[in-house]
Amino acid sequence: MAPASASRPASVSRWPFSSFGIQVLSGMVFGLVLGLVVREIGPQADGSANWLSQALAIIGSTFVQLLRTIVPALVFTAIVASIANLRQLANAAKLVWDTLLWFAVTALIAVVIGIVLGLTIQPGLHTEVTAAAAAAPRSSGAWLDFLRGLIPSNVLALEASTKVYDSGTAEINAKTALNFNVLQLLVISIAIGTAALQVGGKADVFLAFNRSALDIVRKILWWVIRLTPLGTVGLLGTAVGQYGWDALAKLGAFAAAVYIGLAIVLLIVYPVLLALNGLNPLRFFEGAWPAIQLAFVSRSSIGTLPVTQAVTEANLGVPTEYAAFAIPLGATTKMDGCAAIYPAISAIFVAEFYGIPLHATDYGLIVFVSVLGSAATAGVTGAVVMLTLTLSTLGLPLQGAGLLLAIDPILDMGRTAVNVAGQALIPTIVAKRQGILDQAVYDERATGVQFGEPEAVPGRT
Repeated sequence: MAPASASRPASVSRWPFSSFGIQVLSGMVFGLVLGLVVREIGPQADGSANWLSQALAIIGSTFVQLLRTIVPALVFTAIVASIANLRQLANAAKLVWDTLLWFAVTALIAVVIGIVLGLTIQPGLHTEVTAAAAAAPRSSGAWLDFLRGLIPSNVLALEASTKVYDSGTAEINAKTALNFNVLQLLVISIAIGTAALQVGGKADVFLAFNRSALDIVRKILWWVIRLTPLGTVGLLGTAVGQYGWDALAKLGAFAAAVYIGLAIVLLIVYPVLLALNGLNPLRFFEGAWPAIQLAFVSRSSIGTLPVTQAVTEANLGVPTEYAAFAIPLGATTKMDGCAAIYPAISAIFVAEFYGIPLHATDYGLIVFVSVLGSAATAGVTGAVVMLTLTLSTLGLPLQGAGLLLAIDPILDMGRTAVNVAGQALIPTIVAKRQGILDQAVYDERATGVQFGEPEAVPGRT
């Protein structure tokens, strides 16, 4: 096992801003200020976004796109390498089952908290939103989506999506884009990695090439991660400047219920679970902070996936052989914010708004959907999809989802942060319980940049 200090470059500069964490915090403050400036400037005469708003949007979206570009290569090479290295772990099957069990346990806790808060705060009875805002969303969840999401449509796990938009003229334009389905890519990677093991010696050249490719991907990932402070400026500035903060007044009770639930899970439930497993909660949040803060401003678990995996391995001491499997799986199916707290409170809100009573069996269905529903919608993950799945299962009007869309971006920041925190938490706890966690790395206080260059990590077991 390599010394813990080898995975972290020493900080030789005394300049405060040489710390990666300080750079990110500064980016958040700067983004907040620029977002307020955007709102002060206001839109242009023709109603379009002003120059500063456009610049922030370009910076933020470019950064997230760079992260998303790396995801397919990282997922494929990391999972194939992890499967090849699973032979070194005698308890590989137990690791998988324990991971799924802990996914379900934390989702159960989160959804119960959401139900209690919904019944206590009663957001549907304390709202100024009107029925005119009701509208069925364009996408909805279905239980068959899980099976559809598991079966790859092609060997590259590519999916085409078409977005129709009004260009402001008499013509209606359509834009078609290709996207990777991460769940399908996960299935393909597992199949290829398993096949490589079955082939035996003939696959040695392929596995060696894959390890080299993984090292290259990690180097590129490191370059992109170093842009996080700049990306944070664009993402948070855009959020403050463009998203519907004014709508909070009408849905204040609902937003408060959601954020209280998120805070309870993040700041109480997760620390308790860590402490019960002999892990220092403060050290966890210090190590996972780069991924949590990026999730908050980017609102994308998939976009944050490379950072989540990097900090889980380098900061929290989870072996690469296990993290390379658990983190991508969690990014598609582990969503305590989007799939547990939010749909529970939202369903209660919609029921109260329309005056539809909920019974004990209905609350049981909410729990059932929240624990298993994230898997059922893994191919098309998203809070709105989970919400519509919950509403349709309970027989509540799907138009109720439209009541909440005005402030969805604001809520999505907190939801995604909790999602990503949980995605780093579960592999850490499971690794600790199975005796494979590098405790020295976990206990080490991060200095300088908050995680070392990725190529220093894969060699640790």
